[in-house]
Amino acid sequence: MIEGMKKINLLSRFGLAFIFLYHGFFPKIFSLSSIEVELSELHGMGEYAEVVSQFAGVAEIVLGILIIFLRKTLTPVFTAGGMLLLLLVDVAYVKPSLLIEAFNPVSINISGIILCCIVYLSHVEITHNKSN
Repeated sequence: MIEGMKKINLLSRFGLAFIFLYHGFFPKIFSLSSIEVELSELHGMGEYAEVVSQFAGVAEIVLGILIIFLRKTLTPVFTAGGMLLLLLVDVAYVKPSLLIEAFNPVSINISGIILCCIVYLSHVEITHNKSN
């Protein structure tokens, strides 16, 4: 049973990391999205909005890497869950029209939070079974 939990944990970590790696690189670094820049501008970043968006992309990529490689700790997973929730609330506050777009933060952030929960639950199960 523990081997199955390890696979679930690893697969969930890869799924969660993929969200941060993809959304950190493509819409923020590779091809800076106008929506990303607009969200930064709505927070008063002004002329620095593009740089802030790209910096956020780098931070997301780093977090994605940490989720994959720091498997003995839940810190990057909790960080990811907190960020996903905070960013969802933030978008709902500063630009609620994005919540009903075809590709929106509701679907991706809630899915990411669910992956965080799966990583957490499987991690606890693995840790508990190792100590018994």
